[in-house]
Amino acid sequence: QVQLVESGGGLVQAGGSLRLSCAASGRIFSSLAMGWLRQPPGKEREFVAAISWSGTNTYYADSVKGRFTISRDNANNRMFLQMNSLKPDDTAVYYCAVAERGPIAVKLDEYEHWGQGTQVKVSS
Repeated sequence: QVQLVESGGGLVQAGGSLRLSCAASGRIFSSLAMGWLRQPPGKEREFVAAISWSGTNTYYADSVKGRFTISRDNANNRMFLQMNSLKPDDTAVYYCAVAERGPIAVKLDEYEHWGQGTQVKVSS
């Protein structure tokens, strides 16, 4: 079983930036397709971004394309989400997630494990 711990959330003004981190353990990190999901208040969980095993391929939801960048450091079992030009609509709990099947998972229902989440709040 893989353990995932997110960090880096917080309160930021619209237009600001945050960098989320995910620390993974318990599995061979470099063999896992990974991504970020989020759940806005009162809404369903949604897909944000995905990254392939090697980090070569990435995929983004239309709502974050051009503003968010996903990356991973396989040597240190970490994944990141750089979020720029944040908007109030980005307010959500953000989850680091793992898909058992790879090399990349671009749909919400492909993800089988996720962490406890980190809260991001963007004020207007």
